Amino acid sequence: MVVGGEKVLKPVLAVAILALSLAAPTAAGPIEDAAAAYARGDHATALRLLRPVAAQGNAGAQAVLGEHYRLGEGVPQDYTQAMKWFRLAADQGNASAQSAIGGMDYRGQGVQQNNVEALKWYRKAADQGHAMAQAILGGIYRSGQGVPKNKAEALKWYRKAADQGIALAQAILGAFYANGEGVPQDYVQAHMWFNLSAAQGDQDAAKYRDVTAQHMTPAQVAEAQRLAREWKSKP
Repeated sequence: MVVGGEKVLKPVLAVAILALSLAAPTAAGPIEDAAAAYARGDHATALRLLRPVAAQGNAGAQAVLGEHYRLGEGVPQDYTQAMKWFRLAADQGNASAQSAIGGMDYRGQGVQQNNVEALKWYRKAADQGHAMAQAILGGIYRSGQGVPKNKAEALKWYRKAADQGIALAQAILGAFYANGEGVPQDYVQAHMWFNLSAAQGDQDAAKYRDVTAQHMTPAQVAEAQRLAREWKSKP
C-alpha cells in the first residue's frame, strides 16, 4: 500500500509573536499587543510595536520583523530587509530565524538559490529543536534535495517533528509505516500517526487512516486508537 506525500509548510506569524512574548518577558507587553494587532489584521500597529523591541536587539522581535518583510505584511515585500533582520536574530541563535534563512536560501529569495546553505541553516534550527525545520529536513533527506537520499535521516527528522505534534510530519511518518519505507511495515503505527495528523485537520491523513484500517483487524484498530489517545507531545 503506497500512501503519503509532501505538503507546503506555511508560517504562522501570530503564533511566532505569541511565543516571543513568553521568551522575552521584559518585552511581553508590547509583544502581546503586537500579537493581538496581527491577529486582527492590523499590521501597521504590530510593526510599530515590534520595531523598537527589534532595534533594542531582541532576537525574537527581529525574527518576526523579518517575517513581515518576507511575506510583505504591513510593508512592501522586501527580501533584503527580511534577510537583514533574520541574520541579526540568527546570529543570536534564534532558531526561527535560522529556519527562515534556510527557506530563503532554498527558494532563492533575495539570494542565489543554494541547497547547501539551506541545509546548513535548517540543520542549525533543527538541532535546537525547531519542529518545522526538523520536518523540512526530513523532506530534504527523503527527496535528496542537495544531499544524497537518506531514508534513515529522513525518518529521524520526521519522527522528531512528529513527536512535537507537527501534523505534516505525523502524516508522513504514518506513510513510512504503512509502506514499510525505512521501517518494518506496521499498520498499527501507521494508523496511529495518521489519526494524530487527522485530529489536527489533515484530511489526507484521515483518508489514509481509513485506507490503512481496511488492512487491519478490529483489535489492531482498537490498539492504534488507544495509542493515539495516550500519545503526548514531547520536545
